[in-house]
Amino acid sequence: MTTADRVAALLEKHPVWDGHNDLPWELREQVAYDLDALDVAQRLTTTQTDLPRLREGGVGAQFWSVYVPSTLQGGAAVTATLEQVDCVHRLVERYPDTLRLARTAADVEQAWRDGRIASLLGAEGGHSIDGSLAVLRMLHALGVRYMTLTHNDNVPWADSATDAEVLGGLSDLGEDVVREMNRIGMVVDLSHTSAGTMRHALRVTAAPVIFSHSSARAVCDVPRNVPDDVLGGLATNGGVCMVTFVPQFVSPAVAAWRDAGDTDAPPPRATLADVVAHVEHVREVAGIDHVGLGGDYDGTPTLPEGLEDVTGYPRLLAALADNGWSDADLAKLTSGNVLRVLHDAEGVAER
Repeated sequence: MTTADRVAALLEKHPVWDGHNDLPWELREQVAYDLDALDVAQRLTTTQTDLPRLREGGVGAQFWSVYVPSTLQGGAAVTATLEQVDCVHRLVERYPDTLRLARTAADVEQAWRDGRIASLLGAEGGHSIDGSLAVLRMLHALGVRYMTLTHNDNVPWADSATDAEVLGGLSDLGEDVVREMNRIGMVVDLSHTSAGTMRHALRVTAAPVIFSHSSARAVCDVPRNVPDDVLGGLATNGGVCMVTFVPQFVSPAVAAWRDAGDTDAPPPRATLADVVAHVEHVREVAGIDHVGLGGDYDGTPTLPEGLEDVTGYPRLLAALADNGWSDADLAKLTSGNVLRVLHDAEGVAER
């Protein structure tokens, strides 16, 4: 059996569960949510994602990001988030032979048995709830199963990785948000948060957390990535770091080019090998039970060579298989670990 055959066989049983995809925002930006104008059942040229390519890439579950920019605040952020939620619901209704809305880990497993791609929702940034636990609960009622505590800017109750530190972590309201997420079974997502917020949330949460699309700071030293002490803490918490493919977060050369601001110099290219290095590092520091994949497709204009669209996952898995990863380890990476996290979050909510 070739490596490609081995990976294909593995994906039949253990499909990829990706942590973050921004296709809903592309549908907003490109066609104002006109699903006739951009039919994702066809192979597209203006997105990195469509249904045929998800199938080709072995994706069996997707956290669709219901992202809105943190430049939107207050009621405008809540409204735009609800429009994003509506977009995902409409996609699922429009393509029932391919997509299945999933609210629980059991729903995901049933979607796989039925040959569907399980569709879950993730809200990207606490600005989407406008400081209201009631809005948080209503997003959960609509199917949102994780919330990223911040996006690129601080919220009043939590510090972002890419804003000036104000709180050093979470405020009292921030702690209440984490506890309420635990209570209702919504997974706490620590991508985009400051290291102080990461550590504070890990002290407060009673359930496993995720990083829906972050990589390892020791491999590429940018604030959006996860420090080793936090990665090590996932072993105690039970959480998962879902490695992202964003070039400036995985390639030190791309990060340095961006920091230099020399737009006259051609940008270096990130590679599949850069992503492999992050996956290997997270496994080494956090453990095989705490690593996953969160490509951030359609959330970044460029991707590493070999991972240009959602068909790239089998190539990444083949590279890891050639590095000696067993089928059992690959199955944890593709979906086993995040499936366990959702099971565990549901268990905490039931207490």
